[in-house]
Amino acid sequence: MTFVKEIISRRAVLAMALALPLIGASVAHAATPAEGFISDNIQKGLGILNDPQLSAAQRSEEFEQLLVGLTDMKRIAAFTLGQYARTAPQADQDAFAAAFQNYSVAVYRSYLGLYAGQTLKVTGSSARTPDDFIVNTVMVDPKDQSGPQLQVNFRVRTDAGKPELTDFSVAGIWIALSQRDQFGAFLAQNHGDVKVLTAHLQQVAASYH
Repeated sequence: MTFVKEIISRRAVLAMALALPLIGASVAHAATPAEGFISDNIQKGLGILNDPQLSAAQRSEEFEQLLVGLTDMKRIAAFTLGQYARTAPQADQDAFAAAFQNYSVAVYRSYLGLYAGQTLKVTGSSARTPDDFIVNTVMVDPKDQSGPQLQVNFRVRTDAGKPELTDFSVAGIWIALSQRDQFGAFLAQNHGDVKVLTAHLQQVAASYH
């Protein structure tokens, strides 16, 4: 089992959570722009998932375009490299960012079917700084609304001139933080060679096709 496969198997709930922002929302009124950004894009994702006129290939392509458009993949990729982002050659960082994006999209796609019909309800938000927000939501199963609700939070940054998702958490565990820890441990065992980690991500992304 590869390193990244171990991440998926041991933290499957985290990987699943990556798909949650694009499934559906139940929001009567967005109290803040950050909340509106989350709820609006969730609705777009729901429309893609439930559009019977789209083929599987079209649904996959439109989903990828939406995901890449609302998420700052390059920023997240650099964050997950941690200290190695300061020492790796720029060419290696760029290759890793591309592999990280393909890997993330592949993981999102693989779990789409599991969350079809699920909805997310925005419950509020908080500002860490004037341009850094945490939007709180819960996942609701329409078939069992009396059951326990899974809390899913989203970090939204606006310092790039537009709202962008930079991290997600499920049950209190932040995805990018977890990936940074896992990638850091892997790189420490591989002499800090980012190219080796890039190759792992490419292999995992390819296995989903």
